Amino acid sequence: MAGVEGGAKSTITDHMANVRTYLAWVRTGITVIALGFVVAKFGIIIKELVPGAPTTSYHLSTAIGIALVIAGGFMQLIALRSFILNKKHIEEGNYTPSAFGEISTGITAFSIAVLLIAYMLLTL
Repeated sequence: MAGVEGGAKSTITDHMANVRTYLAWVRTGITVIALGFVVAKFGIIIKELVPGAPTTSYHLSTAIGIALVIAGGFMQLIALRSFILNKKHIEEGNYTPSAFGEISTGITAFSIAVLLIAYMLLTL
């Protein structure tokens, strides 16, 4: 980022970039929460539309949906932590990027994909 190397003063554009990144993380977290809600409610729809459906299908849907909502909530917390730390580092002029948020979100997204694939295979 311009303006933060070598102890230079932070600029408005540095802070605006930090805010844009934070908002992107917030959108991602909200999307995962919404996906979790849809997946959880999908089990109820299956239960209502197909009275003879195995209970496994809608119980798994609820559990996976709750897991997704929790994962989305954690993404919100990670985003907030990252925003605050980046803001502090930009103001101090010693910004060093951290991969914690990206790695944890990547692992979470992969875990969500595995859960959804398992759910789809179990409910064929």
